[in-house]
Amino acid sequence: MTEPSTPTRQTRWVSFVGAGPGDPELLTLRAVDLLRDAEIVITELPEHERLVRGVLGLPEPVELEDEDDGEVRLPVAVAEGPQFVDGGFGEDGQPLTHAARAKVIIKHAKTGRRVVRLMAGDPFLYASGPEEAQACAKAGIAFEVVPGVSSVNAVPAYAGVPLTTKNHREVTVVSCAGATVDWSQYANRTTLVLLSAVGSIGEIARELIAAGRASDTPVAMTRTGTVTTQRTLVSTLADIAADVRAARMEAPAVTVIGPVVDLREQLSWFENKPLFGWRVLVPRTKEQAASLSTRLRSFGSEPEEVPTISVEPPRNPQQMDKAVRGLVEGRYEWIAFTSVNAVRAVREKFEEYGLDARAFSGLKIAAVGEKTAASLLDWGLRADLIPAGEQSARGLLEDWPPFDELLDPINRVFQPRADIATENLVAGLVDLGWEVDDVTAYRTVRAAPPPAPTREAIKSGKFDAVVFTSSSTVRNLVGIAGKPHASTIIAVIGPATAKTAEEHGLRVDVMAPNPSVEELAEALADFGAARRASLVEAGQPVTRPSERRPAGRRRASSK
Repeated sequence: MTEPSTPTRQTRWVSFVGAGPGDPELLTLRAVDLLRDAEIVITELPEHERLVRGVLGLPEPVELEDEDDGEVRLPVAVAEGPQFVDGGFGEDGQPLTHAARAKVIIKHAKTGRRVVRLMAGDPFLYASGPEEAQACAKAGIAFEVVPGVSSVNAVPAYAGVPLTTKNHREVTVVSCAGATVDWSQYANRTTLVLLSAVGSIGEIARELIAAGRASDTPVAMTRTGTVTTQRTLVSTLADIAADVRAARMEAPAVTVIGPVVDLREQLSWFENKPLFGWRVLVPRTKEQAASLSTRLRSFGSEPEEVPTISVEPPRNPQQMDKAVRGLVEGRYEWIAFTSVNAVRAVREKFEEYGLDARAFSGLKIAAVGEKTAASLLDWGLRADLIPAGEQSARGLLEDWPPFDELLDPINRVFQPRADIATENLVAGLVDLGWEVDDVTAYRTVRAAPPPAPTREAIKSGKFDAVVFTSSSTVRNLVGIAGKPHASTIIAVIGPATAKTAEEHGLRVDVMAPNPSVEELAEALADFGAARRASLVEAGQPVTRPSERRPAGRRRASSK
């Protein structure tokens, strides 16, 4: 009897997924789940691949030089995640028609792999989703549709323009792309939402006025809505054409016509965020940048992460090996974790030995702060001591109990730390009667320089702010990229980092009240809000720091 053959995957399925108007946080939960499981993603816009990689936490493709017999070949792209297929343009660089794009979708669906067709906005609203889905149905390929947030309502909402109110209950959406519209039917007070109207807005305004709409009817045109390059122009039907030319407004844009536009003065929220449009440099280790960047982004900024520190194993691992053996054998009463990296280093060493969290049984654990405690909790360990006040080595010492011969059977503490860490905690514990094994668990070394455009942006003032989270990030950024420009706002996490910044000729503008990345981001946002209020009160346009070049800024005097 022959063995049955293993069948190839026969499922043929396409998920039409709405990507929303631009802000990746507007993706639905279902959309994220499908993208996470996708094997092929057929995109619509050039930025969609970057959007997917950002949402799923995937690295950007890396170009590697492939060598053979001493000769360098062309770069080879190495990437993680799904295969990306351009659904906007063909191999010849020409835009794909609906029919040609449908063929691409069907071709990949027939392989049996999980296919996501990612579409801007909503797949079934002013999009080619219906035609592409019909082609799948004709080819016998099953499909599902995951609605997305449409630019029709999302962009006006981000501009602070509600499409309906208790006094304005009707709204009409008109796509102006390649169509002749009889504007006389829109002469009433109905709110109009126009798509693809940038180039024809002058003619549209004239025809609406001729049809009976008042020339002073408010108009709002918002380009690149829901992202930090969003820009809204408010005008009237009489002036919108001239104002669009003067402002050099370009597509993509959504235009709203009607009295609801007047509410923007009270309801504009996105463009009034304290750091709206700020380009903020985040020099950190790549693993630690995410939480700070997320917080900065919530205040309207566009953070750009530049790794300045690379975390590597110690040069001599024998000291760590000995300490871990001592921990397992019960040599220590306490272990003191002063960073997330220290937790990671010990955990990796445990995994190397085939150990797990059970080896900590009977050992007291101290964490320098909530972030370090959270990383321990991810490992299944709960910290016995976290500073009640300042989350630092000094705060940890203030709450650390002195050694008591009657209560403490062992007087030894294991402190895994970075090679450049200070010895303040060790000295304080010794003063409290403890013996400390101060062990280098990992090294922090300077990362490679960022790309030339980033270095130029740092030096020429194209960044609005830079946030320093440690003294080493100051030293390393200056070392690999040079000093930030005089106009750049300098924000630091605490006094020690401020001192290092000043030693490098930088004047500190913002310092977090407590050493945490959340409070650092909030302190910068408070600075931005105060700066905005000051400009408004003075009757000046609200500009970003990179748009101003005040003379004689703010360098610390050299010593």
